[in-house]
Amino acid sequence: MNINFEYDDVKASNRLEIMAAQKLEKLLDKFDFIVRADVFFKKENTSSPEEGKICNIRLSAPGPRLFADASTGSFEASISKSVEELHRQLQKRKDKMQTHH
Repeated sequence: MNINFEYDDVKASNRLEIMAAQKLEKLLDKFDFIVRADVFFKKENTSSPEEGKICNIRLSAPGPRLFADASTGSFEASISKSVEELHRQLQKRKDKMQTHH
């Protein structure tokens, strides 16, 4: 799986990339049909400290692209939330693929 990272008003971070890659690898272990992941980090000025650090993840796999995004107080939490959402979407896709066989 190919993983691309993009930053919007955020300094590139090896630590965030490693964390995101590890979580995405876990998805790949379970769903081997994932082709590529695009991970976007961006900051948004908000009045709440509980949000504003955004992680968007787009996955390329058979069928329509999968997308999840989360805005929390830390990029780590946003990565986790986005990956959890993708896990749900991938599970649905996998279940659908199995019913068609």
